[in-house]
Amino acid sequence: MKILVTVKRVPDPNATIRVKPDGTGIVTDNLKFVVNPFDEIAIEEALRIKEKGGGAEVVLVSIGAKVAQEQLRTGLAMGADRAILVVAEQELDPLGVARILAKLVEQEKPDLVLMGKQAIDDDANQTGQMLAALLQWPQATFASKKESLESEAEKSGLPGIQLSNGTVTVVREVDGGLETLRMPIPAVVTVDLRLNIPRYASLPGIMKARKKELKEIPVADLGVDVTPKLKVLRLDPPPKRKAGRKVSSVQELVHLLHTEAKVI
Repeated sequence: MKILVTVKRVPDPNATIRVKPDGTGIVTDNLKFVVNPFDEIAIEEALRIKEKGGGAEVVLVSIGAKVAQEQLRTGLAMGADRAILVVAEQELDPLGVARILAKLVEQEKPDLVLMGKQAIDDDANQTGQMLAALLQWPQATFASKKESLESEAEKSGLPGIQLSNGTVTVVREVDGGLETLRMPIPAVVTVDLRLNIPRYASLPGIMKARKKELKEIPVADLGVDVTPKLKVLRLDPPPKRKAGRKVSSVQELVHLLHTEAKVI
């Protein structure tokens, strides 16, 4: 069993994001970058599958500048076996990323591809679906856990994504609640927030991560067309919110909601 897990380098969600004056992007000076939180959940799920099955290999892959090595090392410190960095300095859209991943899947031949459902920097939520379409593999998005079994599963260490006899069973979130899918592997699965809680990297894990394989591949060597089909024209920060007002009574609140806010 081989599991390929995607890792994206994104700004720390707790950091203050500032947009450049010309709207061409965000200010990255002194900005902390981390592993995309959804990808952390995917790494954790792959490690749980490995620990339960006893024989899985967890391979991380990231696409971007060489500084993304830091995020891959974080995943290796959590317990992944090795990592691949596709070095690409240019901007990539979701289709370009999916094409690169499809090429890597052809080379690595994993049984399962685990991905975060989306990256928190662009919230595109497209790459997983595009990858499954390019590979013509079955897919399940927004993998979660049955609420009634969550505490039981946590106690027993039961993974939220279950593999058995050449199939994968996934509980996924839908608008009306939860849906259970079973499909043959190989398959693509994207994970949601409620699937698990990622572990922290231990000190021994951090030390071991330094010796684990981290292979770099120039994007040009893959022979993939990564010409963007999508162009971001401009970024604008959200408008500043007006300060709230204190009222002295319920009657005054109702009056303001009626006369000023006009919501009642």
